[in-house]
Amino acid sequence: MLTRPFFRPVSTRRWSSSIAGKLVGRDLTPTIPTLNINSELPSDLSSISTHELFTKTGFFFHPRPGLVHWLPIGLMILHKVEAVTRSRMSEIKGQEVSLSTLSSKSLWEKTGRWSNTELFKLKDTSGKDEYCLVATCEEEITALVKHNLKSYKDLPLLYFQIGKKYRDERRPRSGLLRGKEFIMKDAYSFDVSEKDAMETYEKVVGAYYKIFQDLKIPFVKADADTGDIGGSLSHEWHYLHKTAGEDTLFTCDSCGNSSNLEKTSSYPEEVSKGEEVSVEYFVTSDESTLVCAYYPSNRVLEPGLLKSNVPDINLNKKEGAHDEDILSGFRDEEALMTKKVIRVMDSRLDHTSRLPDFPVPFVNRSFITTMFDTPIVSAQEGEICGECEDGKLQSHRAIEVGHTFYLGDKYSTPLGLEVETAAGKKPVVMGCYGIGVSRIIAAIGEILRDSKGFKWPAIIAPWHVTVIEAGKTNRMAETEGAASSLADIQYRWDDRDGVRLGRKVRDSNLIGIPLTMIIGKSYPQVEIEVRGEKFGEEWRKVWDERHQELAWEVVEAEEDKPEKHLVDISNASIVIKALLNDM
Repeated sequence: MLTRPFFRPVSTRRWSSSIAGKLVGRDLTPTIPTLNINSELPSDLSSISTHELFTKTGFFFHPRPGLVHWLPIGLMILHKVEAVTRSRMSEIKGQEVSLSTLSSKSLWEKTGRWSNTELFKLKDTSGKDEYCLVATCEEEITALVKHNLKSYKDLPLLYFQIGKKYRDERRPRSGLLRGKEFIMKDAYSFDVSEKDAMETYEKVVGAYYKIFQDLKIPFVKADADTGDIGGSLSHEWHYLHKTAGEDTLFTCDSCGNSSNLEKTSSYPEEVSKGEEVSVEYFVTSDESTLVCAYYPSNRVLEPGLLKSNVPDINLNKKEGAHDEDILSGFRDEEALMTKKVIRVMDSRLDHTSRLPDFPVPFVNRSFITTMFDTPIVSAQEGEICGECEDGKLQSHRAIEVGHTFYLGDKYSTPLGLEVETAAGKKPVVMGCYGIGVSRIIAAIGEILRDSKGFKWPAIIAPWHVTVIEAGKTNRMAETEGAASSLADIQYRWDDRDGVRLGRKVRDSNLIGIPLTMIIGKSYPQVEIEVRGEKFGEEWRKVWDERHQELAWEVVEAEEDKPEKHLVDISNASIVIKALLNDM
């Protein structure tokens, strides 16, 4: 079910005494909140970093690196991003919950995640009970469902929440992009079977497409490694940005497949002869097999690619472990009779490559398996795509803003979440799905900003139109029609005393309001200046069909002057809505 429409009158108003008596019960003059804009900002903001600009314009305040106080304008945007997310999750029958931000150590020990070094950990005053501030809620939601689930007939379940999460980030930077606290939408699904779970996964992926389409900014869905969360299927959702992006994505120019660095397999256009070779050693989870990974010394081994070829490999070497610690179990010739060796040769190696000496005694060929032409190093731009083996890879810097995981029974088994079925008891199958709500705000701010400030998509802008009077015209207060023409538009009246017209326009542009409407001497004709980014040109169809009827004039943008629309105040809402539809 959709929430309330986004184009609606704002809920917090201040009445103008000159017209309140004439129009009892109608909202007419919502005014701007207090602006905490640094008066010393230069006219050209290009040299100011985005996270600094957020604080200097009063969106947020960072009391300490990694911590954030949300101020009124920032909070307006936050609530709108939450509304978009909540709306689309509700469409797929997601039920909203709000879990405690404190989670018991005992749950995290059962899943093996208490040792995570990014958890904030604390004890209560008794000193007996230990907790963490949640970075994610797989443990808590699984325990909650286990307590309440009565029958497999209660499934499927899809719960989501929007709230603060915490991580002990050692080097917080870039404001909201990497902090110790962040706002996240996390969702968790519970199904009887893998088939049902994959159907749920696809439903959530469909909701994610709609969320990111609503937000207008072009995005990429990329194959990803499951990482610490675990599971067997994972996708990341990214905004591309060549300077602020912390992640690397690769896209094939032939098959179009996108994947992150950990999941991108690639082949060289040609193999370099006589390549110097490095080797890393691993064992399988049951310690019965030695895995020798050979790769060019000038490249970086990518463990995720290695695991895709040897699924039962144990990539988690003990801290401080050396090759000799791993190889010691394979030195004894008698013990080797019950063990195996897998040699994995990266695709950049051939018979001329200079391999290191074989590390264990040679018993017989039957206990050695060699995998040739296997991509196991980090891809590079221009190499051949490992998916289609045809196109070339293009690399992009990207900002991750969402992640979806198919978990299987990774959490339900250790936490004992199971149901009785016709085939007997079986663990519930799970998925988890995150969206970085505060990261989205930081990322969009970074992507759309320019030398004049921010430019917000209309759907999440603090408000849509700033109304400004040129001089002491008081035109808006003179007529019921003028005010009522904006009754279904999210607008704010800049009625600050002692602030000139130019400063008011500049401040509106600075904080990223899509449109500014100026009421001047030509009233009832008003001037609508376009500040926001246009993601389409659908408004021109409305103009073609109705500009004569509406007496609607357009002054195209040129050099440093914005695009302007001139129209009678009685028709202003038609023009504004047409413009906002593209913004």
